[in-house]
Amino acid sequence: MEHYEILNQLGDGTFGCVVKALDRRTGQLVAIKKMKQKYYSWEECVKLPEVLVMRRIHGHPNIVKMREVVRENNELFFVFEYMDGDLLGVIRKAKQVQCHATVATAPPIPYPKIKGYIFQIFQSLAYLHQRGYFHRDMKPENLLVREDPISPSQEIVKLADFGLVKEIRARLPFTDYISTRWYRAPELLLQDRSYSSPVDIWAAGCILAELITTRPLFAGSNEVDQLHKIMNVLGSPNEQVWPEGIDLAKKIRYAFPMVKGMGLERVLPPHVPSQALDLMKQMLSYDPKRRPTARQCLQHPYFNVGIDEENFSPSSVTKQLANTIKKFASSPQSAPSGNVLLPSVLNVRRSPVGATTALPKQGSVGVPPLLSPT
Repeated sequence: MEHYEILNQLGDGTFGCVVKALDRRTGQLVAIKKMKQKYYSWEECVKLPEVLVMRRIHGHPNIVKMREVVRENNELFFVFEYMDGDLLGVIRKAKQVQCHATVATAPPIPYPKIKGYIFQIFQSLAYLHQRGYFHRDMKPENLLVREDPISPSQEIVKLADFGLVKEIRARLPFTDYISTRWYRAPELLLQDRSYSSPVDIWAAGCILAELITTRPLFAGSNEVDQLHKIMNVLGSPNEQVWPEGIDLAKKIRYAFPMVKGMGLERVLPPHVPSQALDLMKQMLSYDPKRRPTARQCLQHPYFNVGIDEENFSPSSVTKQLANTIKKFASSPQSAPSGNVLLPSVLNVRRSPVGATTALPKQGSVGVPPLLSPT
């Protein structure tokens, strides 16, 4: 790690802390995540979910790039590209501006910008799910942003923090306590052990609403209160809406109260584009089988030009993403085997001080073509 100059701390979590650093070899800024647990062998490190998934998804323009994995003195470091901030910071800044505004007629975050954010979020999820994984911890803090170098007025969004990622086809049951409570899907709150990628779609719907209002959509103080917050808006589910949910509730001896729900229309401001509201309603379906996939979300009319009052058109960032996706799509797909120590995406080398590192190869994973707004 002697190649890196630590500048300042960016955050501290349950599993590790993140610092901003300068790579002396390249002069580039990076973000280094130091794991709190000790690791006594390289084999132990490469089995971590965060390492395994990065082997398969490295290279997509909307997924944060892991530059290096270093084990030194039994400590493990993940080195990522540096991003300017995250969507939580964007929301907080917009909320501060809104608080100081004399007349709050326009949305705190402009609708074209919101559409650009959520479009890129769907791009990352569509690719992640297509590669056989789901994130399980979607929240504004895990969606990093930076300026588009071509057009500084635009921002690129990248999905990050894959510490809770799971394979879609992994053996059941899954643990029930995952994801941050405010973005947790109803099936998780009811302790379903066979959940899958629709939990990411629910969370993305909550994030879309939060971008519009600058406040969490369902800010529950505990699991039961979280369910009540959801029902206050969406109403109580019944056998017709979500039969599996009624069964899940019975298993944990929970009875849904009879709540009509005020509806998303009354929670969101009146100037919300109708197509954005329609998309959110689909994403926030109680029944996970009725939620659209990320790819289906990308095909929603919300992303069509001129479909609503803010008349979204492709910005330089989405054009750049589309070009990048086409470039990766032209290369052959590679799916490294999960039981290989040296997959094509990671090269292992020994540093002069004996630390073991893994360096991602650029362009070694093909990215399937996804949609770009027309």
